[in-house]
Amino acid sequence: MQAEASVFVDNQFYYVGEQTWSTMLGQSVKLLPAPIQSLSELERANLQEVAFFHLQQNNKLNCQITIPKGGPKRRTPLRKKLDSFSKERKDKESTPKAFGIPLSEVISNDRHQKQKQDAVKESRRDCLNLEASVMRFRAQKQNKLYNSNFCLASSFNFQNEPLSPTLMDNAARVQRRGGMSVDSITDLDDSQSRLLEALQLSHPHELESKRDKGRVTKLSLNPIYRQVPRIMDSCCQHIETYGLQTVGIFRVGSSKKRVRQLREGFDQGKDVILDDDQSVHDVAALLKEFLREMPDPLLPRELYTAFLSASAMDTEEQHSFLQLLIYLLPPCNCDTLHRLLQFLSKVASYAQNYTGPDGQEIAGNKMTAANLATIFGPNLLQREKVPEKDYSLKSLEVEDSPSIITVVQRLIENYESLFTVSPELQQEVLMSLLQSQPDVIDYLLRRKLRKLS
Repeated sequence: MQAEASVFVDNQFYYVGEQTWSTMLGQSVKLLPAPIQSLSELERANLQEVAFFHLQQNNKLNCQITIPKGGPKRRTPLRKKLDSFSKERKDKESTPKAFGIPLSEVISNDRHQKQKQDAVKESRRDCLNLEASVMRFRAQKQNKLYNSNFCLASSFNFQNEPLSPTLMDNAARVQRRGGMSVDSITDLDDSQSRLLEALQLSHPHELESKRDKGRVTKLSLNPIYRQVPRIMDSCCQHIETYGLQTVGIFRVGSSKKRVRQLREGFDQGKDVILDDDQSVHDVAALLKEFLREMPDPLLPRELYTAFLSASAMDTEEQHSFLQLLIYLLPPCNCDTLHRLLQFLSKVASYAQNYTGPDGQEIAGNKMTAANLATIFGPNLLQREKVPEKDYSLKSLEVEDSPSIITVVQRLIENYESLFTVSPELQQEVLMSLLQSQPDVIDYLLRRKLRKLS
């Protein structure tokens, strides 16, 4: 027992300085810049706290900064649910699944739709397995009739084979969907921790249901499942494939009828395929409409003043300030914003004329980062909603427009570095975890070690 304890202690990580962690056995992990999406749910939650602390300490502009609340609103009381059940049942089919609803609901609807599609595929696979089993049974029966010498052996072997593939598939499903839990993550050996890492990729719906419960639950030690709405990913992929060289993309008009048809398809939960049959301008209009009708913008209203204040900062200070604000975003807003900025940056890279492989000059799409910021800025940054007759506040929105364009332009131009977490901040996150949850440090560092090797 003493020898085992000694090996366990020697195998634990300890901090040696300069963002480096080591074990007595010679293993070493030096923290490197990492995309925020590669961090675990637990690390991202602690990163929010670390970023909030830095913003509070260095807030020279004295603007109010809060951590935005992510996920669905507070649960509806049971009595109210029962009273409105019949009405909800009637309206269920007409409820939009993409437009005009909170981002977290859009992602949840996408996930449920994918689960349905996977269930249909699995059902078809079961039917094919059943058909193959029946054919196998008939072949064995014919062999039994024509070969009497092996009648007894065939009968014995047949009794040990399943008559229906359903039982076999159910058993396989139980094994495939089984979970594992441990009291301490440090009790896992390396192979088990790899398996746990593969199985525990967190889904947003599961994470929100954990937070909604009245008791405190542990956050996942693995990266959060990518939270980007299907409609946004589809629109971005379509334009990246067919429209990067289209002059005036996002400015040229579209067909309202075709855009409405595409919108209805996504709102009804259909598996809409965007290919070369669709106009690039129609898809561009659909993307703008989705962002415009979001009840809450991607950059939460609580951070409106803070983001606008960044426009007056110098380049280096501005970059650090915007980076910390992005770390405050809920995961669904953060992941979706990253996908949008990645796409807009790619569109802007084709803005200028360039020379093709055959030496011929090809016209650019004319959509620079500044032009794109002018179009998308008002949909990404919005102040608190004001009454229709409050003209004084509406005039402020017009005055804020240049600052909005400046900030969104900076986000487009520097999206890669803005969504990267420095070794210093990762170190602060680990040190805060070392005080609150020391048993998870080894697992997180071993996961980083495997990625480096």
